[in-house]
Amino acid sequence: MEVSPTEKKGIKIAAQNRKAFHDYFVEDRYEAGVELFGTEVKSIRAGTLNLKDAYCTIKGGELFVHGMHISPYEKGNIFNKDPVRTRRLLMHKREIRKLQALVQKDGYTLVPLSVYFRDARVKLEIGLCKGKKNYDKRATAARRDADREMDRTMKERNSR
Repeated sequence: MEVSPTEKKGIKIAAQNRKAFHDYFVEDRYEAGVELFGTEVKSIRAGTLNLKDAYCTIKGGELFVHGMHISPYEKGNIFNKDPVRTRRLLMHKREIRKLQALVQKDGYTLVPLSVYFRDARVKLEIGLCKGKKNYDKRATAARRDADREMDRTMKERNSR
């Protein structure tokens, strides 16, 4: 049974990509470190991070995240970097090769799911995802609404 990052000890979630769960089926999850500068880490601690349109690519045996927006640190100066620059992710070489094979062969895509602090280090949770079709999105919404209605009915019944 896989444990989510929120249940592990020493974890503080900085941002989550809720849109990814709406647009993709998440098949598997991986943890990667992120190569950042000091002012970027301070900005993430302040919670000025957006993963909405972010995605990951593999180029030259290295993993990169594109479109992850980290706002410039307010108290920073010349050391502030471009908010949407491409950032390198840190993973073992064999894991990157495995992901590259899956992405090329099976039509998967790599999507950042959340950014969190594990102790003092910034980590990025990457999902190995398959895209949802429109009818899949509708079915998911219908299932969620049905579950909500069932819970409401059970709560009503138990309160009497």
